[in-house]
Amino acid sequence: MAFKVSVGEADFAALRKENAYYVDKTQFLYELVHDTNNKVTLFTRPRRFGKTLMMSMMENFFSIRKDSRALFENLAISKHKTFCKEWMNQYPALFISFKDAESETYEVAYAKLMNVIADVCKGISDITSKDMSDKDDVDVFARLKAQKGTESDVQNSLKTMIRMLYNVYGKQVILLIDEYDVPLAKASEKDTAENHYYSKMLDVIKGIMSTALKDNEFLKFAVITGCLRIAKESIFTGTNNFASYSVLDERFSRYFGFTEEEVKTMLTAADRSEAAIEIKEWYDGYIFGNNYVYCPWDVINHVSSLRYNRNVRPKNYWKNTSHNGILLTFVKRTDFDVSDKFESLLNGETIIQKISDELTYDTLHSTEDNLWSVLLMTGYITKADAKEDGETVSLKIPNREISSIFEDTVVRFFTDTVSNDTVRELIDSLWKRKEGRATEILSGLLWDTISYNDYHEDYYHAFLAGVFVGRGYSVDSNKEKGLGRPDILLKDKKNRRAIIIEAKKSDKESDMDKDCKDAIKQIIKEKYAEGLKGYEEIICYGVAFFQKKVKVVLYK
Repeated sequence: MAFKVSVGEADFAALRKENAYYVDKTQFLYELVHDTNNKVTLFTRPRRFGKTLMMSMMENFFSIRKDSRALFENLAISKHKTFCKEWMNQYPALFISFKDAESETYEVAYAKLMNVIADVCKGISDITSKDMSDKDDVDVFARLKAQKGTESDVQNSLKTMIRMLYNVYGKQVILLIDEYDVPLAKASEKDTAENHYYSKMLDVIKGIMSTALKDNEFLKFAVITGCLRIAKESIFTGTNNFASYSVLDERFSRYFGFTEEEVKTMLTAADRSEAAIEIKEWYDGYIFGNNYVYCPWDVINHVSSLRYNRNVRPKNYWKNTSHNGILLTFVKRTDFDVSDKFESLLNGETIIQKISDELTYDTLHSTEDNLWSVLLMTGYITKADAKEDGETVSLKIPNREISSIFEDTVVRFFTDTVSNDTVRELIDSLWKRKEGRATEILSGLLWDTISYNDYHEDYYHAFLAGVFVGRGYSVDSNKEKGLGRPDILLKDKKNRRAIIIEAKKSDKESDMDKDCKDAIKQIIKEKYAEGLKGYEEIICYGVAFFQKKVKVVLYK
């Protein structure tokens, strides 16, 4: 059978039917049901770690409305024949995801939530024809399906559907709620003194969850996923046999994310085993419980690219899929200074921090401990030692992909906070050919920003670009000029003058003078200035960086 992966497919049935590669996580079903007695189970994991696919797999396995024998054939769960006979397609299952119920405003988010509920109603609308449900429930169901339900209808929506399914099938219902906290996460971002978005959304979600989970005689059990466990807000208070498993917990830890063995098996099937080292460096390193895991979203994306081009290099697949703004919010805080800790992490070192896996979205930013906890729960940092336990743990950046996000955040922070007066003085020094003063100013800027020892040239290029962008000049960075690509091109069209800067990363401080001269030689050799037709004054600089030191040399 030809190997193929399906990027972004979170529907278990579709994945299996199209014969796409599937990393078998079905043993999870047996451990969850056979080995626990949880009435409600919450799994908190970062986004892009397979939560939705896991929930879809569970729905297909349990739902009495499906025939899933072919889908699970030859998978790990099929070896438990007695268990499969007792549980496969034997219970009504209700699956709902809140991942799309978010917006900039409460009104739009609430409308999206009503739409999500309406879609679930449409998926089971045939139960109203069974003539087994209470007439009042049928009326509420019709309003929900038409997105005309009252707030009370919405808050009781899941319990209403669960009760109707029970009446039709005569069996308790398995409830699956995916990304339960997404509406609250967005609400916390947009909450203001004038717009109590968070408290409004909290009331709605609390109502939906509490009516469905607490003392519900029609509920067999529920499984819920999200990024954070919301504490102190009574969403789960009073729920019997409630269990929560975060990235800190050992149990079930290998089921979210790919283990190294699973990645190697996939690469062998794809005939790309030679990529194992790079993939490990870029996408491994997360510690969930005592298990080391890879981010499945990254692995699937990169293996797909490798199938097309065996020599393709790893890249950052997280950058545009997660809420990376939390890092910038963190580093901009003025009431505490995390720069030293960021520098330690970017150097590949560890930090010691008190961590909690019970947080509230309205207090996420209230303390430094809370923010480090959020970074851990959302996958930006991970435990450094799988054997560590307790509230205080050592933390690190898991891999190169996340390190690059930290680097981008540092550059963005610098760009947003550097003084305009300082930049004006720097630019004035460059126009006036004052290389010594330019060296002093750039050195001061680099010292003030978060930095680390193992810089690469791209970071320094981004640092320079961040100095000049938005300062009233036309700035080109790594655009085609002459025979090559200058690192920075600063153009003053009005006065027909330009500055060309070529930057080098020095391996040691004693190489900085030589590297500046080499940079100038490159400007001449590659004829960067020849692409600037009509400019009467062109000033060229070679710049060398070594850790937090800078050297600027003028081409004379």
